[in-house]
Amino acid sequence: MSELTTGIVALFLLLLFFLTGIELAFAMAVMGFLGFAYLVNFSAASNLLVKDFFDTFTSYGFTVIPLFVLMGQVASNSDVAKRLYEAAHKFVGHIPGGLAMTTVVGATLFKAMCGSTLATAATFAGIAIPEMDRYHYDKRLSTGVVASVGTLGMLIPPSIVLIIYGIVVEQSIGRLFLAGILPGLLISLFFIFIIYGWVKINPAVAPMAEKVALPERLRALPEFIGVGFIFVIIIGGLMFGFFSPTEAGTMGTIGVFFLAATHKGLTVRKVIQSFDGSLRTACMTLILVFGSVVLGHFLAITEIPFKTADWITGLPLPRAAIMVLIILIYLIGGSFIDDLAFMILATPIFYPAVMKLGYDPIWFGIMIGITIMIGVIIPPVAICVFIVRNITGVPFDIIYRGVLPFLIALIAAALMLFLFPQIALYLPNLFMGS
Repeated sequence: MSELTTGIVALFLLLLFFLTGIELAFAMAVMGFLGFAYLVNFSAASNLLVKDFFDTFTSYGFTVIPLFVLMGQVASNSDVAKRLYEAAHKFVGHIPGGLAMTTVVGATLFKAMCGSTLATAATFAGIAIPEMDRYHYDKRLSTGVVASVGTLGMLIPPSIVLIIYGIVVEQSIGRLFLAGILPGLLISLFFIFIIYGWVKINPAVAPMAEKVALPERLRALPEFIGVGFIFVIIIGGLMFGFFSPTEAGTMGTIGVFFLAATHKGLTVRKVIQSFDGSLRTACMTLILVFGSVVLGHFLAITEIPFKTADWITGLPLPRAAIMVLIILIYLIGGSFIDDLAFMILATPIFYPAVMKLGYDPIWFGIMIGITIMIGVIIPPVAICVFIVRNITGVPFDIIYRGVLPFLIALIAAALMLFLFPQIALYLPNLFMGS
């Protein structure tokens, strides 16, 4: 078989491997190894496998992943998220739908410390939903908003998705972080509008809470200041070149440890739990990266990425239509395979085509982020919905009905970003040059 035919057969077998239940990371590594051995020789493939594994787990650039994951685990396992939620509740809890809006505001602030979608969904499922139950909120609204706000971690820094995308395509993580801020805030604002409109149409879904006195609100302000300070350190350090991404992750982790310690919400057991959770998540992520690197080396000699780029750019379609087609492939693929894993698998194949079409790589990374946000709340692999279901026991059909309005907000945000790329590119170009 020719190199191209071998590559196509390997990708088909890779999908079959996944259907058997094999983890995608190992499936990618196995197919990359076998394909390389077939086209070159077994000795070269063995050397490639060992070298890629060693390079992935000893790369200084990849240390940014466990650091930001640890930062999120500490914030999740301590009472930082709970205090943020309570502080936000004092400001907007009396507004119609205020507790749901509080969940959006609290999760947005929490994302400044936690890059994990799963941790955000799990944290607020345990904090926000019982509080909304106490005020007799409709289950569709309470579970739908919690499942949806978990997706904010795809864009609002420190985003693990953007970190991995930057590593895979060799783009500045600092620029990607800046690019994710405005779209992430825009989506949060859309979520709040959705809640407000939903409650205006049907006030029974969200009874109002009591209004908190001004002095008590003012006493809650330090909760926002601590989180804001950590966010400014991370983004400001990257923006002005004071820190590398790894150093920014270190400073952020120290800041969250200090914030949790001052609140006396961090016990020895929680510290051990945070290290354990971050180690597991980081190893899982790095194994995915390792598998994609092995597969990428095999695909490079088959020339599939470059042939795909030539084929896609040669389609008799407008440039925008081709880009929509690529985004739909990400969305459909992420509906059957874990969205992060599919991003790692698909990006080396489609990235050359996107560059050949003349699109900005930073903008493309944010578009992938929003696409994954949609993917984690639609079936069949709706991981955020599964987390809320497992924690609350609410039936899937109720959660999906609650997610639907927020899904419309995500699609609207994706459309706006597609039509107006400067929403993502304004801050990176302003602070780090075009």
